Amino acid sequence: MFFVRKIGIDLGTCNSVVFIPSKGVVLQEPSVVAVSLLENKILAVGREAKDMLGKTPDTLKVYRPLKDGVIADFRVTQAMLRYFIEKTSSPFNRFFKPELIIGVPAGITSTERRAVIEAGMNAGAKAVYVAKEPILAAIGANIPINTSSGHMIVDIGGGTAEMAVISLGGIVNWGSIRMAGDKIDEAIANYIKEKHNLAIGEQTAEEIKVNISTALPEKEEKVIQIRGRDLILGLPKTVKISSNEVCVAISDVLMEIIQTIKQVLRETPPELSADVIDGGIVLTGGSALLRNFDQLIEKSIGVPCFVADEPLLCVAKGTGVVAENLETYKKSLMTKR
Repeated sequence: MFFVRKIGIDLGTCNSVVFIPSKGVVLQEPSVVAVSLLENKILAVGREAKDMLGKTPDTLKVYRPLKDGVIADFRVTQAMLRYFIEKTSSPFNRFFKPELIIGVPAGITSTERRAVIEAGMNAGAKAVYVAKEPILAAIGANIPINTSSGHMIVDIGGGTAEMAVISLGGIVNWGSIRMAGDKIDEAIANYIKEKHNLAIGEQTAEEIKVNISTALPEKEEKVIQIRGRDLILGLPKTVKISSNEVCVAISDVLMEIIQTIKQVLRETPPELSADVIDGGIVLTGGSALLRNFDQLIEKSIGVPCFVADEPLLCVAKGTGVVAENLETYKKSLMTKR
């Protein structure tokens, strides 16, 4: 048993985070893979592959093997998992197959769950356990999930936004919407196309989101200069975009997420609703970093809202806690092969 390694993986649509007990977060890479179409061979994974986005010739394809939090391309996901296992292995422990704890969306189907387990096993794992991301996010955000109090967690990643009310170690009520970071990027790109007649790539849209986006209008606007292709002349062009413009661009996506949070709260037992009002809503996931989003939720729903510490790492930290206490969590949380 001494040589059984445990690796926790937050397998996200946009980013994957690898956590090893006693070491913490050891790897944080984009969930992107570059494939050579001529040789049908994987050329790059993670950051190296992401740098190629929008710049490849016809013979190369750069894409994400996960869509809306689940596997869209089995073979490539498997290669990505193998890359994560190998990259976090020392020469000594490379001979010992690890046990993987992988976070999956709450709304995952049994077929999708089986695909995650199989991909992990084929990538070289000894055993694969899958746990629902809202629970892992709550554990990673230091929420005492095993108490009888109700806690609401909203985990907004790249592909999905999931919200769950958790009590006594399980999910009492949950909702999931395929509106998250990717849709925010898309909304920014569409707005710039319509307002400025400028076509921009995925990476530029993400750069705008990370640097200046806000969920509420601001008195002191931030401005960023971006480059793209003029849709009328077809030539390169530079424009300036303000944070309040981005606020307008993404408002519909954010309101969809808020509507789903409201729906989950409407269907939550009254005693747990009272607990949520007392304890507030906790935001996790990369998109929780969107400025003023917690304030927008609080203003729209009337319930206090907080961003967890290191929201991007909450699910990964949760996998780490589960890995360290695998025997405790095995029965209650997870399915295994």
